Amino acid sequence: MLTKLQNFVRGFIDVIPLLIPVVPFGIIFGAIGIELGFGPYVTYATSIIIFSGASQIVFFQLLSAGASSLVAITSSSVISTRHLLYGAVVNQYLGNLSIYWKLGLSYILTDQAFAVSNEYFKKNKNEKFKHYYLLGSGITLWIVWQLTTIIGILLGSIVPEELGLTFTIPLTFLALLINYFRKIDHLIVIIISGILSIIFYDAPFKSYIIFSSLVSLLIAYLIVKMRKKKI
Repeated sequence: MLTKLQNFVRGFIDVIPLLIPVVPFGIIFGAIGIELGFGPYVTYATSIIIFSGASQIVFFQLLSAGASSLVAITSSSVISTRHLLYGAVVNQYLGNLSIYWKLGLSYILTDQAFAVSNEYFKKNKNEKFKHYYLLGSGITLWIVWQLTTIIGILLGSIVPEELGLTFTIPLTFLALLINYFRKIDHLIVIIISGILSIIFYDAPFKSYIIFSSLVSLLIAYLIVKMRKKKI
């Protein structure tokens, strides 16, 4: 049986390799926030309040493009809905914790923290203080994200506007989509979503991103349902 500190340290160590791509991502986000004109305080505040790189970038990109606050908040929230699944999976191992622990851990339950914690929980179900493992991995990523955001903000303040750092926004999301190119179902949804975004780009309040996402999800649902019928 490991102690609280031992579980915490193991979480810290195990998540470190997954933080390699987080460092440049955080720096890019901080720099983009400055280039889009949101200022250092607002840019950094999103890293504390939202604490989700992809959602933060979408939030800023939509606001800078003239979208309403409602559309920006809704769109960035949709991107983070996967965390609902993370919470449901982790809850089966940490269901006995108090509501305060659950609220705190849900805040730091990022992609990387979930990846290492889920594997650890499967192998160490009987560990009394296993939630400290998630605490260690989650806090480690949180600290790294805050520091890299600050570095990006500082760099964004001195990098000339002529360099056009905003071009890294589509590149960042292309990198996130690479893993989904392996399955035809995913490719169909991605392509349809992209086409619809172009067609409905002039929709009121820049709501094209929500509309295209909802239609694509509906198509994905129909594809899965058709496959089940064939089986």
